[in-house]
Amino acid sequence: MVSRSKKLLIILIGFLFSQNLQSQNEEYTNEIEDSIKIRRINFGLKLGIPNVIGGSIEILPPILNNKIAPFLDFSGLNIDIDDVGTDFSYLEYGANFYFNEKGNGFFISLGQGKFNTDLNFYNLEFNENGQSTIGDASTNLKFSTTNIKTGIKTGGTFYFRFEVGYGFGSIQKTVEFNATANGISDNFIKEIPPIPGVNSGGILIGNLGFGLSF
Repeated sequence: MVSRSKKLLIILIGFLFSQNLQSQNEEYTNEIEDSIKIRRINFGLKLGIPNVIGGSIEILPPILNNKIAPFLDFSGLNIDIDDVGTDFSYLEYGANFYFNEKGNGFFISLGQGKFNTDLNFYNLEFNENGQSTIGDASTNLKFSTTNIKTGIKTGGTFYFRFEVGYGFGSIQKTVEFNATANGISDNFIKEIPPIPGVNSGGILIGNLGFGLSF
C-alpha cells in the first residue's frame, strides 16, 4: 500500500509535468501565431547591384488579399579613393506581388530605378600642346531602368530577402569630361569601360536584404 507521502510526491510530479507540457504548448502556439501574423511595415537594408548598400521600406496595405506591397529603396554614398571622388545615389520605387496572402514567401517585383553618380578625378596628367600638365576632370553618369525581379522573403519579426532580376533601359556608352588644367578648361568624350552585368540595354540586378517587420 502506497504511503501518503508517496502519493503526495506522485501528485506533485504529475502537476509539475502537466504545467511543463502546458507551458511548452503555449510557447509552440505563440510561435505558430507569430509565424502566420501579417506584418504590414518592413524596414531594412539592402546590399547588392546596383544599389550597393542602402535603406528599404515596404508597406503591405490590407487590400487585394494582402498581395501587393509598394516599396522604396534608396542609396547614397560619397567616397574618395586615392585621386578619385565618387558621389553616388540610387533610387528605386515600385511594388512587390506576393503569391500568398501574408506578405512573405515568393514574389515578383516591378519598379523604376534611377541611378546617378558624379565622378571627380584629381591630379590627372594631360598632354597639352605637346607638354605634360596636371589638372582635374569631372563627369556624370546617370540612367533610368524599368526593373523586373523575382525573389523570396521570410516571415517573422526579423526577415531576410533575396532578389534577382534585370533593369531594362538605355545606358549611355560614352561620358563627357569637363577638364581644367593651368586655368584652362576643355571638354572631351571617352567611352565607358566594360562593366560586368551592364550593357547598353540594361543592367543585371541582384541583392540581399534584411530587417524588421511590424
